[in-house]
Amino acid sequence: MRGHDLINAILPDELILEILCRLDSYKSSCDACSLVCKRWLKLERASRRTVRIGASGNPDAFVKLMIQRFAAVCNVYIDERLPISSPFPSTYPLGHGMPRTATRKSRSCKRIRGSSSKLHCAVESSGSEESDIEPFSLSDAGLTALAEGCARLEKLSLIWCSNVTSVGLRSIAENCKALKSLDLQGCYVGDQGLAAVGECCKQLEDLNLRFCEGLTDAGLTELAIGCGKSLKVLGVAACAKITDLSLEAVGSHCTSLQTLSLDSEFIKNKGVLVVARGCPALKALKLQCINVTDEALLAVGTYCLSLELLALDSFQRFTDRSLCAIGNGCKKLTNLTLSDCYFLSDKSLEAIATGCTELKHLEVNGCHNIGTSGLESIGRSCPALSELALLYCQRIGNNALFEVGRGCSLLQALHLVDCSSIGDDAICNIAQGCRNLKKLHIRRCYENLGDIALAEIGDGCPLLKDIVLSHCRQITDVGLSHLVKRCTQLESCHMVYCPFVTAAGVATVVSSCVNLKRVLVEKWKVSQRTRRRAGSVLAYLCVDL
Repeated sequence: MRGHDLINAILPDELILEILCRLDSYKSSCDACSLVCKRWLKLERASRRTVRIGASGNPDAFVKLMIQRFAAVCNVYIDERLPISSPFPSTYPLGHGMPRTATRKSRSCKRIRGSSSKLHCAVESSGSEESDIEPFSLSDAGLTALAEGCARLEKLSLIWCSNVTSVGLRSIAENCKALKSLDLQGCYVGDQGLAAVGECCKQLEDLNLRFCEGLTDAGLTELAIGCGKSLKVLGVAACAKITDLSLEAVGSHCTSLQTLSLDSEFIKNKGVLVVARGCPALKALKLQCINVTDEALLAVGTYCLSLELLALDSFQRFTDRSLCAIGNGCKKLTNLTLSDCYFLSDKSLEAIATGCTELKHLEVNGCHNIGTSGLESIGRSCPALSELALLYCQRIGNNALFEVGRGCSLLQALHLVDCSSIGDDAICNIAQGCRNLKKLHIRRCYENLGDIALAEIGDGCPLLKDIVLSHCRQITDVGLSHLVKRCTQLESCHMVYCPFVTAAGVATVVSSCVNLKRVLVEKWKVSQRTRRRAGSVLAYLCVDL
């Protein structure tokens, strides 16, 4: 009935709480609900489980305020990478009751009530001008307050919180024993804190130790011993004091490990060998370790039969033996990335194509000895391929994409960068065989790609949503016209350093594609009329691509 608040009169608190819990991952929706009335504000605060805190003037105080407001929070993400110039970030993640901008001080103070007002005034009093206010980092005191106030904490992310030490981490470990995910990227914590996590947090599943320069083998070994039965995901990068010794402990104790990411010049074959033998459930392996050789991947191919993702970066000691072992043993492999692996040849891709027929994602980046025949094998034997990225592969020619177009009808994304041997014929074959293509990125392929390719894409790929054209010197307005005539679902179009694309071509794209959300182009190619018509979706080139 008109004039009656039926929702608040009929719906019990329990039902509203259930609805709000389902919106927890959508912060803007939660914020909107909290503005409905005081009752909804109270219920929303009581049900919010996830809070994200960006760079701020006083994160310790923000953490204490967060604990007071959101009693049910169990997922906390703190990221101090972003620079700040004011006591509050431009958009404060805690939601209702915080100012949108710190520069409008008088307006903000009127809106803020209670404890948040006291916090705002306290931070403001540290300096009369914004330039006098120095940014602070989360300290052990703030982390201790979080630990004591959020005993049900399950996920904690501390990104580049450089003032946090083992003291604060130990408080988390001792108070938050249900912790399942811990991200310490860029934190200078020591071995004592990590050992405490291993001792207390027996449910820990996910651990990120990227750029944790204060850790040594002792800390990771204690963690592996304590959390060996639960740990499933481990990432280690740029930790100079973590070597094969602690990786052997991981392989010996973490038998449930599913994902391992290593970026280190101090890890050699022995550690990876122990992990391969001791972690049969391993599904994802990412390696950027210049001192690891074929011996390690031979073990992976032998023991890790559940492997689904393999990423190898900057391996100058790997040869075709490694990929042959993977092809022979890892039949479930669906995702393969090869970057700057100079000694891999077509034989490697042939082995993958023969053994890993369920491959869905393939990226070949800067592997200069891989050419046409290797990719032809992929096209013939991997019909499930959905994404293909060829970057700086100058030995791969048109025939390779001919086989992909003929055999990989499920392909949805194609990325080409600096592939000078690929031309119109290759793209035409893709267009004729891959009618599900949604994303096409072509950068620096210069003189071989032109309007014929775009016309074929327009005719053959009606589902295309995203196209990037950079340094394509033979493409003209005519090709763009053919493309947009049929690709009516296009949402994003980047066309830069294409000298024969003019303002008329840009206008054609804008006027023909009603679903466009973003167009990137040189500013001088946009007419006043196009700017008036589609100013909200236009973006202008400011750096080289």
